Amino acid sequence: MNFIIDGGEKLSGTVETSRSKNGAVALLAASLLNRGRTTLERVPKIEEVNRLIEVLRSIGVGVEWQGANVVIQPPEKLSLTAIDRAAAMKTRSILMFIGPLLHIFKSFELPQSGGCTLGLRSARPHLLALEKFGVSIEARSESYYVEHTALAPAEVILYESSDTATINALLAAARIPGESVIKYASANYQVQEVCGFLKMLGVGVEGIGSTTLTINGISEIHKDVSYSVAEDPTDAMFFIAAAIVTGSAVTIAAAPIEFLEVELFILGKMGLQFSLENRRISENGITKLVDILIKPSELTAFPEKIHARPYPGLNIDNLPFFAVIATVARGTTLIHDWVYEKRAIYYTDLDRLGASTSLHDPHRISITGPSHLKAAEVICPPALRPATIILVAMLAANGRSTLRNVYSINRGYEDLAARLRALGARIESHTG
Repeated sequence: MNFIIDGGEKLSGTVETSRSKNGAVALLAASLLNRGRTTLERVPKIEEVNRLIEVLRSIGVGVEWQGANVVIQPPEKLSLTAIDRAAAMKTRSILMFIGPLLHIFKSFELPQSGGCTLGLRSARPHLLALEKFGVSIEARSESYYVEHTALAPAEVILYESSDTATINALLAAARIPGESVIKYASANYQVQEVCGFLKMLGVGVEGIGSTTLTINGISEIHKDVSYSVAEDPTDAMFFIAAAIVTGSAVTIAAAPIEFLEVELFILGKMGLQFSLENRRISENGITKLVDILIKPSELTAFPEKIHARPYPGLNIDNLPFFAVIATVARGTTLIHDWVYEKRAIYYTDLDRLGASTSLHDPHRISITGPSHLKAAEVICPPALRPATIILVAMLAANGRSTLRNVYSINRGYEDLAARLRALGARIESHTG
């Protein structure tokens, strides 16, 4: 699929924040803990979710869409013999199946994970976390071989504050009777989602939102539960960036503010005018929401380097949006994308649209603005966030642009073209 964009149009109106990609895929993995029926409400219909549902169905799990909800019913017996390897290898989220499958199999094999092409993304944090519970994981050329004899509660120290490694440790501890502690845990939004879901299942979880999680596991879980996926901060950040770069007045409704505060602080210092209204709580009882009213503003470059940090710092998935925002800010912005080896390189694709970038190394890039963005034809980078910033730049670039092969965007964003059209953007989807 391709996007055809006639750029240079002002946007206006209100857009509702979509539900979280990372939360949804983590909850799909967590549902394997439950022998009862799990209903996940407000699940985004995106390719990443589709791939995990394909995997679940291939191992015998009953999965049914009911409107925007996904109903998951485990079988009497799971089987990994017919696992959909093609689907599993398209998503890094398959790694989070290890934690719950430990409680079903003494030994098993999972296909190697895929997802965004962002350089070396080691699975070692998962391996080192789970071995504390008595698990051995061997990384083979195309799969992970996992085995254990007896699971025991443990104190886990994460040497890297990884979202998915934290979730894997949570899912392992959830059904090990006794107290386990995870230190230096990620407190990011998808981790808090999983913690809320585990509490609904009857698992004791303390320290939600902090870097130390205490889990009181239970041996069996057999409950019929419904849990609503929370709003996605990276979806909100996409529309914040789109409003800024097109010089538009847009309201982003139901934005999860605790995962956008540092981003908005930096943007405020750059000159962005905005206001926060209508504070409330999402259906999960955890996620704090606001409506963000973005006003057309003239921006200047942030005087310090912009870099991501674990929550409550600037979110690693929101960092790329500052690259396209920097194209309309006066001065030079230095972005340090220290986590991924390749992602900053993808930011140089903005040059195709008239941006002025200088790549210092695979992690650091300077962007000088304001630039007069121009239309171009670009093949989508094979990574979700770098692909979306090209789309944002095309919305602002005068003329007709083509963004080809947008699968990487559809992995994480639902009905993006239609939502943009509702704000006045001239964008169409075409196949071929």
